[in-house]
Amino acid sequence: MFRNLTVGAVAATILAGCGDGDPTLFNLRKSDRTPDEFSILPTRPLEQPPSYAALPAPLPGAASRADRRPEEEAIVALGGNPGRGTGADGALVASATRYGVAGGIRERLAAEDLAFRRANDGRLLERIANVNVYYRAYRPQSLDQHAELERLRRAGIRTVAAPPDPARFPDD
Repeated sequence: MFRNLTVGAVAATILAGCGDGDPTLFNLRKSDRTPDEFSILPTRPLEQPPSYAALPAPLPGAASRADRRPEEEAIVALGGNPGRGTGADGALVASATRYGVAGGIRERLAAEDLAFRRANDGRLLERIANVNVYYRAYRPQSLDQHAELERLRRAGIRTVAAPPDPARFPDD
């Protein structure tokens, strides 16, 4: 009995060491159900209005004056006028849609993404052992950064410094 318990403890220790740290980091299907910390916006500081009589009547579900407005804040930070509305973006929208707009693009992309994730979900033993298949799944879509860097340099485009290609300069 003691021997079986010892063998079980050693086996559990060995299997625990097989993990790759954070198993959800590159997995195609995230199982974490926690809220996104970047979607939580702090409120603006409270202000005293110039006149309480000029305040609008409170409406259930209406936005508070203390709520953040990230779109407006970004427009102001970039030197724009948030009061102009989206009509000021007419030239940008016209340029982006000059070749037409695909109807239902969000639904189509969601369906294609789901099909890709299902096709690249890993083999049976990889799923059972929770093996990371992220890099293998996206390898056909990845860019060879060193080949692209050489292509840009040959074209005369100035590029920032980049680390050397490990294939050309292997470690000794």
